[in-house]
Amino acid sequence: MTIPAWMLLAFAAWTLLLLTFTVGIYRWYCILLRDADIAGFRAGAVAGSDWYARGTRAHANCVENLPVFAVIVIALNLSKVSGPLVDEVAIAIMIARILQSLTHVLFVQTTHVVTFRFGFFFVQLLGFFVLITTIVRAHVS
Repeated sequence: MTIPAWMLLAFAAWTLLLLTFTVGIYRWYCILLRDADIAGFRAGAVAGSDWYARGTRAHANCVENLPVFAVIVIALNLSKVSGPLVDEVAIAIMIARILQSLTHVLFVQTTHVVTFRFGFFFVQLLGFFVLITTIVRAHVS
């Protein structure tokens, strides 16, 4: 398996871990202590602690970006585009994703924290564009 494919698998695993250890644990804690009904968590209505709301949003952000990364990795594999740059960018995307999620979940969202969080997102966005450009250049030349 290629490094980008491993990073895609890591991205999916991270998305599931984030769901389990933020949203999942919070909801089951509330349900098991009878503070909340199992049907009491409505989609789109985030009720609960600030930490829970940040965890929910961090997970949703992973879900939103996972398909983008998946399409890029599929295109890399179908195009047989590889190399050190591709591997390093894929790793950087994954590291930035973890740091963005952790910054979102672990810290109250002050201006400074959001600036750092956006920086981690920007690294991913830049990485996506670098990989897309690499694929296109490989087929144009």
